[in-house]
Amino acid sequence: MAGHETSEPAGRKRKQVADSPSDLRAVEEARQPCDPAFRHGVVVGFDGSTSSERALAYAIGMARRSGSGLIIVHVANRLPTTVWAGCEPPVFVDVPDHRTEVLGLELACADYLAEVPWILVERGGDICHELEEVGREYSADAIVVGSTHGIVGRIFGSVAGRLAKRAQRPVVVIP
Repeated sequence: MAGHETSEPAGRKRKQVADSPSDLRAVEEARQPCDPAFRHGVVVGFDGSTSSERALAYAIGMARRSGSGLIIVHVANRLPTTVWAGCEPPVFVDVPDHRTEVLGLELACADYLAEVPWILVERGGDICHELEEVGREYSADAIVVGSTHGIVGRIFGSVAGRLAKRAQRPVVVIP
């Protein structure tokens, strides 16, 4: 079983900032409900990198052993408009990211995913926040991510490290 889920229709403009608690509730209610077949599944962050491919392989085995579904999450790029226009407060704009479509097609053709039910969820924003949010929505048993290698992860902190500090469910970091 293969699938692809986007958090909102492509033609609909997304409200980016909630100004009040009522706006926050409206944003939460507008988000599509998760597929109940994937509740208590395994969430895995995937961007096509070698590290995320290893995390995906581990998550597939984990989902297969537990008899649950696999929720593959790709977080699309977002940039603050202050970089572009110098305005305040920072508002985020979505950068066109067709990578999710390409990843979805690659995953749909992958033989190794035939063993478990899976869906691909696209989100935009902070990677750590979005992975934890998807985990919460699906009541995931665990979140699996690949480790970050290189200078950027050392300077700004790795996604895995930040996620492990704030997550409300087990985080598995694959080297």
